[in-house]
Amino acid sequence: MSVSARLDRAPVFDALGDPNRLRILTRLCDGGPSSTTAVTQAVPVTRQAATKHLVLLEAVGLVSSQRRGRERIWRVEPGPLTDASEYLTSLSRRWDRAIDRLRTYVEGE
Repeated sequence: MSVSARLDRAPVFDALGDPNRLRILTRLCDGGPSSTTAVTQAVPVTRQAATKHLVLLEAVGLVSSQRRGRERIWRVEPGPLTDASEYLTSLSRRWDRAIDRLRTYVEGE
């Protein structure tokens, strides 16, 4: 995997590293598309702070939104999560192979 492909994922992992953004994303995954008001109830921050978190999540492609009347409705975009999951699975396989090589080396001694 190229360095640029790994760096493209960095903003997604960075966004997921904040506990409040993770709570927001979990809320949207569990509850489906939701208004800003409903999402705000899932995190211990002000509506303004929750909105900033949502905007950041949208900027990295984890959520999308559309206006419905006076509200904004937010929904999870599964693509970046799927990509992150595939990357972590690939990384896990690499570690498993490295551990197997180490085990073979240690047991061969």
